[in-house]
Amino acid sequence: MTMTPVKAFPSNFQWGVATSAFQIEGATGSDGRGVSTWDTFCREPGRVHGGANADVACDHYHRWSEDLDLIASLGARAYRFSIAWPRVQPSGTGAVNAKGLDFYDRLVDGLASRGLAAVPTLFHWDLPQPLEDAGGWMNRDTAARFADYAAIVAERLADRVSLWITLNEPMVVMAYGYAFGTHAPGLTLMLGALPTAHHQLLGHGLATTALRTAGARRIGIANNYTPAQAASDRPEDLAAAEAFDNLLNWQFTDPLLRGAYPDLGVDLPHVRDGDLATIVAPIDVLGVNYYSPVGVAAAGAEEPLPFTMTEVPGAPLTGMGWPVVPDALRRLLLTLRTRYGAALPPIQITESGCSYDESLDDQPRIDYLSGHVDAVRAAMEAGVDVGGYYVWSLLDNFEWAEGYGPRFGLVHVDYETQRRTPRASYAWYRDLIAEAP
Repeated sequence: MTMTPVKAFPSNFQWGVATSAFQIEGATGSDGRGVSTWDTFCREPGRVHGGANADVACDHYHRWSEDLDLIASLGARAYRFSIAWPRVQPSGTGAVNAKGLDFYDRLVDGLASRGLAAVPTLFHWDLPQPLEDAGGWMNRDTAARFADYAAIVAERLADRVSLWITLNEPMVVMAYGYAFGTHAPGLTLMLGALPTAHHQLLGHGLATTALRTAGARRIGIANNYTPAQAASDRPEDLAAAEAFDNLLNWQFTDPLLRGAYPDLGVDLPHVRDGDLATIVAPIDVLGVNYYSPVGVAAAGAEEPLPFTMTEVPGAPLTGMGWPVVPDALRRLLLTLRTRYGAALPPIQITESGCSYDESLDDQPRIDYLSGHVDAVRAAMEAGVDVGGYYVWSLLDNFEWAEGYGPRFGLVHVDYETQRRTPRASYAWYRDLIAEAP
């Protein structure tokens, strides 16, 4: 079994696992939970592979104690989960659903009793449907509603939360949800979706202030980073890679750490005076979600974006067809340090993982994780401040528009019986953590 040396990792390094509410909780119609955009999207024909939905998913809502025991048995130190906004505030405004908030109160208590740090994400894509009906993230008012919701949750949980994550992957919400239409809410606005990036970041800034007011100790955001690899050294391919990075990577980090947007090639009339001062509010952690790089080449004359995506030559592929390039994670971490300098807060790898088939003897996943842990270690040895690594995911789960086909879990889930069976990668990760200081 592959084992990664862990000498570079400090004793307080946060080894963890990650999940999200919509992907594992199920119980979508229970105890006063409202409808989310993803509930609606799943019921639109042709949107989700196989017509799947998350009504049951992994039934974590009822099996949470068993799942926390799995995390504790790993020897993990932290659990990154998400809180379902529609479960806490069904309309996205106004009245709080006490039963929903009580669930997360029990969950956080369960983590504390097992010696696990609680790392909740406030928004992992499941927007209350009434807010989407009012314009969703295209509507500036959603940012303010998000801050109100953050305050509600923090008032109940802040005394027991180790680290708050405001948003998960706002790039994916913008690109897949509003630009390309492959995720909820399924709109195809292309570059017209840019306001959704800004309004999410504005919501993050407003929520950061609300969380601090409610007593939150540490706050971060989890950004998805897909580094662009130019298809060639031709100037047009290099320019395309730069455009990709500006639009899909730096657009979601420059405002946070520089107080300005990179060159996106278009005007941004939705950015108002004072917005960037709100967005640049100091954070304690930058969450880095990393899975793979992407090849990028110059776009054709008729294409709507200034780049086209290509294969990464020579890279093995995961079960999702994503290129496996661990060194791209090391390079990304070094790039973040170079680009942002003293403004860069400590980093945590808030998601890292891969999908393969259902096999319990999942050596390809072990190899993937081992390579990426090595990449983090190499970046740390080069001086990058990384304080945690969270495997995506603890469990096989509902994988958005792909339904239940992809398998990302350290733990296999039989969706018919809900039986959990740890894979070989679970044992590998347990042993890795045990070897750490």
